[in-house]
Amino acid sequence: MARYTSSKCRLCRREGNKLFLRGDRCKTNKCALERRKSAPGSPPNAMRKKLSIYGIQLREKQKVKRIYGVLESQFRKYFEIARKMPGNTGENLLSLLERRLDNVCYLLGFAKSRNQARQLVRHGHILLNGKKVNIPSYLVNVNDLIEIRETSREVAFVVDSLEERNAFDVPTWLELDKEHFRGRVVRLPERSDVTFPINETLIVELYSK
Repeated sequence: MARYTSSKCRLCRREGNKLFLRGDRCKTNKCALERRKSAPGSPPNAMRKKLSIYGIQLREKQKVKRIYGVLESQFRKYFEIARKMPGNTGENLLSLLERRLDNVCYLLGFAKSRNQARQLVRHGHILLNGKKVNIPSYLVNVNDLIEIRETSREVAFVVDSLEERNAFDVPTWLELDKEHFRGRVVRLPERSDVTFPINETLIVELYSK
């Protein structure tokens, strides 16, 4: 009997890279990509169908949307904001996505996946500069202080996730204070801070048609 594999794991297999859509599970040997590297529904050595240029661009956009857990309307809004910002549109887009509050909570180690971090924010467990913020898409800025509410610091998955988090796991644009369940935005994220295999140029070309 074939083992069940979530759609998130199938996406990693299609891309041939770990996208960490299942959080810390992707770091273990339970990761579906470690067990089977071929595309879902095909034999291990099957030939892949060649995609059109549009198909490649569309797949890249869908991949980034899935990584950060955003809908099409949200993603297009981010793109329009990025397009109006000075500098490279693709890099601006990735910087905006990285600055999402749910993504920052995940990177700081408050949760083991972005989905888990999104629920943490929605349920009111997060304080931003001392005030409760329950909007996962909220964009953080330099010197913002993100912390777990004092009444929520005994939530099991938060404690477990922080215990497993090491200082070197936190990106350099963030600063983590594990003892006090908080982190700070040191600077805005840059393209080099995004470690996923993303070709943002393809997304810009797709929306520019």
